[in-house]
Amino acid sequence: MAMLAELVGSVALTLAGVSIVWTFAATIVLRRYFARPAPLAATRGGVTILKPLHGAEPRLFDNLASFLMQSHGGPVQMVCGVQRADDPAIAVVEALRRRFPNATIDLILDGTRHGSSGKISNLVNMEPHIRHPVVMLSDSDIAVGRDYVAQLLAALDAPGVGIATCAYHGRGDAGFWSRLGAAGTDWQFLPGLTFGVVNQLASPCMGSTIAMRRDTLARIGGFARFADVLADDYAIGAAVRGLGLSVVMPPLLVSHAFDERSARALWRHELRWGVTVRDLAFCSYLGMIVGFPLPVALFAALWWPAAGIIFAIAALAVRLFAAISAERVAGARPAPLWVLPLRDIFGFAVFCASFFVRSVDWRGATLRIRPNGHIAAAPETSP
Repeated sequence: MAMLAELVGSVALTLAGVSIVWTFAATIVLRRYFARPAPLAATRGGVTILKPLHGAEPRLFDNLASFLMQSHGGPVQMVCGVQRADDPAIAVVEALRRRFPNATIDLILDGTRHGSSGKISNLVNMEPHIRHPVVMLSDSDIAVGRDYVAQLLAALDAPGVGIATCAYHGRGDAGFWSRLGAAGTDWQFLPGLTFGVVNQLASPCMGSTIAMRRDTLARIGGFARFADVLADDYAIGAAVRGLGLSVVMPPLLVSHAFDERSARALWRHELRWGVTVRDLAFCSYLGMIVGFPLPVALFAALWWPAAGIIFAIAALAVRLFAAISAERVAGARPAPLWVLPLRDIFGFAVFCASFFVRSVDWRGATLRIRPNGHIAAAPETSP
């Protein structure tokens, strides 16, 4: 037993060293990737922006308004979909219409269900109302800059591109725990994502933005094809790649708003994300342990106190470098730097727990995970 324990400590120490080196390398890649501006499209073609809504999130009005304040000179249609007549998001859409009287803002109220995913059901109901040849889909908690549409159109104009998606940084809208969630996105997710894309280890398609041509959406069977898929964004990307087209991520950042008001809410949010990635790409998800050099070094210190503490200090230094670099790229600090150790330990706990979960919470509904990333809207009493 003593030899086994010593072996575990040695493996943890080695892993901590690898994680420190990887974190430094990923941070350098992040800084370089977003140092170059995304090109702007010259085309002024029409664009339809799809917004599936559910409830009045903090700053929902500001998020939606950012999509209407674009430098793009062509027509823009925003389609907002809700599934209940008493949804408070309706009042936000009406306020948006008053603020932008010349904008085309369509509100679709349709509670028809299409499979287990409420989001996809909403999109299926919105799909017949698309007017323009380019479709841009993004979650309701996303805010964008003025050149967002023009930059995505430029990406779609490249030969062989089927989808343009966007990396995102975090913005906490509801106090400490929402800011801690935003910090996890900036300080950990963003460097890892960029490293994977640059080194062709990942080809993500994310709900932050899915921009494609309308005929591409038709060729993959429309949104109904993804009605029972948990990671619908990933599945849409895979379907487009199946057509022989590529999914690209231009050096364009959007803002993802976090509204979790408690540790429990943040835990559920991040656990759902972790379980989703785990089931899509298990080996890649397992490799994400290299993003936690500080907790791993502290774990190694249980067996090798001196070496573990030295590695922990080095890990903290390189994680601070990553956090400050992400702040520089995003132009905002999601949370004070003193919470970085707490952020890393919280994220590591979610990572470990995600290997033992078979159901997730999505907007108050429990979804049971089935093989191949499919879901069923059936309640479970235990994971």
